[in-house]
Parts: sequence; structure tokens; C-alpha cells
Amino acid sequence: MIYKFNPILKQTIWGGEKILRFKSIDSTLNSVGESWELSAVKDNESVITFGQHIGKNITQLLSEQREQLVGKTNYERFGNTFPLLIKFIDANQDLSIQVHPNDQQAERLHGTRGKTEMWYVVDTEQGAHLRSGLNQKVTPDEYEAKVNDGTITDILCDYEISPGDVFFLPAGRIHSIGKGSFIAEIQETSDITYRIFDFNRVDKNGKPRELHTALARQVIDFNVESDYRTHYQPSLNKRVELVSCPLFTTNLFELTSSKLLSYADLDSFVIWMALDGKADCECDGIATTLNAGETILLPATSNGFKVTPHSTAKLLEIYIS
Repeated sequence: MIYKFNPILKQTIWGGEKILRFKSIDSTLNSVGESWELSAVKDNESVITFGQHIGKNITQLLSEQREQLVGKTNYERFGNTFPLLIKFIDANQDLSIQVHPNDQQAERLHGTRGKTEMWYVVDTEQGAHLRSGLNQKVTPDEYEAKVNDGTITDILCDYEISPGDVFFLPAGRIHSIGKGSFIAEIQETSDITYRIFDFNRVDKNGKPRELHTALARQVIDFNVESDYRTHYQPSLNKRVELVSCPLFTTNLFELTSSKLLSYADLDSFVIWMALDGKADCECDGIATTLNAGETILLPATSNGFKVTPHSTAKLLEIYIS
């Protein structure tokens, strides 16, 4: 079985115009900052548009199919919440400086899951950048002073980025997506964000957006690393691992020829995101074309999966192992 879902478009004060073009969506919306490709966030559940059960949302599908959809271990671990949130993000301005709690902190403070995530840079404008991690050792008091005097960016690593760059963002790592970045984001199913600094912007009503400086102080990882970028070696027609952690595994496929994959021994659903080009996909007798900007879900009961690019295709494969 193959499932496609209706994207959930989010207008933001920092959003741009790339998402609609990238996904070939005819819409008059402007400042679309995010497309939630697959979401089980409450009141933002993705609705099936291809495959069986058209019209049902991901939470309804999971409540009916349980481990058949997500895998036995994942169902025991996450229950009736689909565990990952998949997005495309278009930053026409710098996003706020922010951080997310881990699962234990989020459960204690909010009764929900935390947020570990990763970014794959799909496209960039000239000068595109993002921030990830601290560039020097600071105390919690020094961090808060930097927020209060508006110099918090001075202590953050700021990276110029290009398509194909990858960043892993475990909960607790301070970060910000910069202007000119177009990104695929894979994360836990959580909408918990602590906004630390927002460049003194105001919302549509002329009021500053809420900051969570004190909460962020409780969860920031103040350790300093030498390099926060994820390094990998691209390889045509092979599975290239980008990130593997207990919360998700993400692999890159750059294809010029067909690939036949077996998921018979994998106790997990599999998500495919198309970043460039298009590919014909077939799983257990169901076929569809995956176009750039689209996302599909294969249930844990899937066995053989064949993907055939139209000339070339760049795809992400995501699961929990």
C-alpha cells in the first residue's frame, strides 16, 4: 500500500513564495513558510488523498491499523500518535532563535513529547545561512544577558549553506533557520518550541511575539562542539545514511536507475520525500508517481518497494529502526 496526504500549508511572518511553486500548487496564498507533509499534531492531522481510506486522517488510520501501519515496536512505544512530523520550510527572513526540550523535559513541563529534528537543505538563495549550536562556552546567566542585550547571535555558530547540507538538531541545541534557506525537516511529532529571540519583530497586530527565555534556559545544552554540520559522502544509486538516532533514520537516494528494496525485515513504516526530479513508485501492487515536493507513506506491512526515476531523482527515505 502507498498513501499520499494533502499538505497543510502554514502562512508565517517569515515565509516566502517557494513552497507553492516547488509543490506545483495553484493557490493565492502568500508568505507560506511551511508545508506540513505528514502530521499527526492535534488539529493538524494529515488527510489521505491517495490509496485506501481516502478522506481519513493519519490518526484515524493509525487507530484502525495500529502496528500494521507503524510496526509493533513503534506502536508499543508511541501508541496512537504517529511519531514523526515531516515538513518543507521556506525562510524568506531569519526565523527566531529557538530551542526544543527533550522528551523527558517536555513530559514534565507540558505532558507531551519533545522535539529532536534534522534539516536537509533542498535549495538556497545567495547568502543563505543558518545557525546551529554554541560557538563558545557560556553560563546560563551569560546566555540570558546576551538575550536581553540583543547579542545572542554572537555566541551561535552561523553557517553559510548550500543544497545538500545536513544538520542534526538533538533537543537542547539552540538554532535558527536563516533567510534564503529552503529545507526539508524531519522531527518528532511535537509543536513545542521555545522562542529565545525574534530580532525585535512584531506580529500582524503590531505586538512582539512571545518569548520563552526562561523556559529555554532550563533545556539548552550548553556544551560546545567543534562542528555542528553532518558530513556524508554522496553516492549515486546507493542508500546513503544521513542521520540515525533512536527517533528516526534518514537516508538519501540520488537515483539514475531503478532500485528494488525489501522492507520485509523492517519493523517500521517508511516515508519517502521527493526533493528533486520524479520517480515511479510501486509497493505490493500499488503504483504512483512521486513528484518533486511530494511525500508518500508505506505501512510497516510493506514488503517489496520499487522506485524508478524519470531520468534522475533525489529522494529521502525515513523510518524508525
